[in-house]
Amino acid sequence: MVNPAIPADLPQLVAADKAGIPRTTEINLFLARCKGTVVGVTGSVGKSTTTAMLSEILSRTVHTYVGGNIGICLLENLGQIRSEDCVVLELSSFQLDELPRIGISPHIAVVTNLFENHLDRHGSMAAYASAKKNIFRFQRPDDVLILNSRCEATRDWAGEAPGRVKWFDPSAEPFELAVPGEHNQANAQAAAAVADVLGVDTDTTAEAMKGFPGLPHRLQFVAERDGVRYINDSKCTSPAGAMVALAAFPPRRAIVLCGGYDKGASFDELAAALAERAKAVVAFGATAGKILSALAGADRDGRTVARRADDLATAVAEARRIAEPSDVILLSPACASYDMFTNYERRGETFIEMVRKS
Repeated sequence: MVNPAIPADLPQLVAADKAGIPRTTEINLFLARCKGTVVGVTGSVGKSTTTAMLSEILSRTVHTYVGGNIGICLLENLGQIRSEDCVVLELSSFQLDELPRIGISPHIAVVTNLFENHLDRHGSMAAYASAKKNIFRFQRPDDVLILNSRCEATRDWAGEAPGRVKWFDPSAEPFELAVPGEHNQANAQAAAAVADVLGVDTDTTAEAMKGFPGLPHRLQFVAERDGVRYINDSKCTSPAGAMVALAAFPPRRAIVLCGGYDKGASFDELAAALAERAKAVVAFGATAGKILSALAGADRDGRTVARRADDLATAVAEARRIAEPSDVILLSPACASYDMFTNYERRGETFIEMVRKS
C-alpha cells in the first residue's frame, strides 16, 4: 500500500511493477469496499473548505464521514459505514492518479476549479488535469459530476462525463457566511450543489453555511496587534491559492509573506496580482528569488514594497516593520512547505506561535 506522496518513478516501485507485484493505496482500498454514498471533492483551490462545508451541511440530515486528504483514515470505519450513510472525501491529484487501478470513481464528483499546480510531480498541465479527471472517469450513468460554470479550464469536461452533469455558479445569490472572501462563496455554492443532489433543503444548507467556522490554516484570523491583523493561510500551497487569498482583503492593505518549496509552477500571474493589490511582499524560502523576480517584472513602477527574508521569523519581523494600523500581515505562501517545514500545518503553527508571543 503506497502513500500518495511517493512518486511513481521511485526505483523500488518501478522494480515492483516489473516484477508483477500488485500495489494499492488507502483511497483505493476504501472506495472498493465502502457501502455508503461517496462524494469526492477535488480542485486546485477550495477543495478542503468545500469538503468541510459539505460535511457541515450533510451531517444535519444523515450520518456523515469525512476523510481522504482531510481528516482521518476511514479504513477503520468501513465496518460501521452503512448504505444509507454518506462519505465526503477530499481527493488530491496524487490520490486520484491511482484510481485507474480499480476503475472506481465517487458517486458524486465535485471539481471546484483547475489552475497550474504540482507540475513538479505530474510534469505538465495535461497530466495534472488527467489525474483530476479520474474523479469522474469511472462513474456510472446514474452518477453525477458537478462542475464550476465559471472555470474555463474544466468547462469541456462535461462532454467526457459518463453520468449526469450539474453546474454550480460561484456568483449565484450569496450565502451568509462567517468566513471572508468571494472564493468562500464559490466553495459554498459547490457544497450547496451537492446538497441539492442529495435532497437537502435550501434552509438547512443556508443555516449550516451560516455556522461554518472555517478551517485552520485557511485565512485563519490569528490576532490583532497595534491595529494590524495577522492571518494564517499556510494551507495555500499554489500561486492561484495566494491570488484568491489576496482578493479577500482591500487593495494595498495586505503585506504578503510567500515562498517555500518549488513545485514548478509559474509565479507570473501571482506577481501581477501582487503588483496590483499588495502593499508589500516579503518572500522567503527556496522560491523567494523566483517570486521577487516575477514581481519586479510585473511592478514596473515599484508600487509594491519587495523584501527578501532568510526564514519565516525574519519575514514576520520585516512585515511588522512595514505594517501600519488597518494593514493585514498575510501568510499565504503559494508554495509547499518542504524546504523549511515538515508540512503546511507546522508552518502555520510556527507563524501563530510567533504572532501570539509578540
